Amino acid sequence: MTRLTRATALLVAATALSGNAALARDLTVVSFGGALQDAQREALFKPFIAQYGPLTDEAYNGELAKIKAMVEAGDVTWDVVQMEAPELENACSDGTVERLDWDKLGSTKDIIPAAVMGDCGLGSILYSVVLAYDHAKLGDDGPTTWADFWNTEKWPGKRGLRKSAKFTLEIALLADGVAPDEVYEVLGTPEGVDRAFAKLNEIKGNIQWWESGAQPPQWLAAGDVVMSSAYNGRVSTAIKEGQDFRIVWDGQVYTVDGWAIIKGTPNLDSAYDFLKITVDPKNQAVLSTAIPYGTSNVNAPSLVSPEVLAWLPTAPDNMKGAVHQDDSFWIDNIEELNERFNNWASN
Repeated sequence: MTRLTRATALLVAATALSGNAALARDLTVVSFGGALQDAQREALFKPFIAQYGPLTDEAYNGELAKIKAMVEAGDVTWDVVQMEAPELENACSDGTVERLDWDKLGSTKDIIPAAVMGDCGLGSILYSVVLAYDHAKLGDDGPTTWADFWNTEKWPGKRGLRKSAKFTLEIALLADGVAPDEVYEVLGTPEGVDRAFAKLNEIKGNIQWWESGAQPPQWLAAGDVVMSSAYNGRVSTAIKEGQDFRIVWDGQVYTVDGWAIIKGTPNLDSAYDFLKITVDPKNQAVLSTAIPYGTSNVNAPSLVSPEVLAWLPTAPDNMKGAVHQDDSFWIDNIEELNERFNNWASN
């Protein structure tokens, strides 16, 4: 073999090894961190590792910019990501995530309809944003509605709200007396949007904005806020850990999050294997027991104790006065309303 031929062969071998190394990267799953991701490690990640091999997990705050950048650059380092429904649909529309091959996931007959999230998402959890407060600080005379959340005379101090139009505008309208089943009818008009922002203006100086689901329980425990909107599972976990928090279920805004596969992942087959793990009823029961979010497999609730079921957003008593977040509304309006919200919040 000539020196040139040998060099060429070495280059080809090195390139092949490099490509194999890229393909050999562990499956990387990305979620929202905190107590949720701790629960997912136990309920989903461990079963995947036991059956299929290594898995790496990372956390993010729901922003799609990083995902879109890695797809456009052809340097995909995340494989499966949990997303809220409107963001998932938008990512599907712009080609940032894969369109799912449902045949690879088997039958969807045991999955609730809301968990088949368009062409690109597989529902993972049903959760809600609720009003939470520290009973140790407010006692038995704590808030019972979102209207109470606005009562800064009776309960002075900072209030925590999520730094996004989604959830926050619904809460503002509920606080202003809009009936749960009329929230999107009102929010779907320019006058309704103005009404929501006008309501937020009333307490703007008392708002402390949260961006991570872990922040509201931390702020409540530290006394940084007197009450807060919060993900129900994060508050329930804090209660299990000894905090004397209370959840106000009246006016909860509930929705479904889904798993999506990032476009161009080198771990496509493993990504599908992970999605199958997430909808196994036994795994979902473990997840709901670890953090009380609702399940997407219809067979999972029967595997969960009655004590746990009572803490789920879908428990009958908890659904009174609930608002089912309108994904279609947010898919159509999220960019415009987030732009207005961000401009308002920064001034």
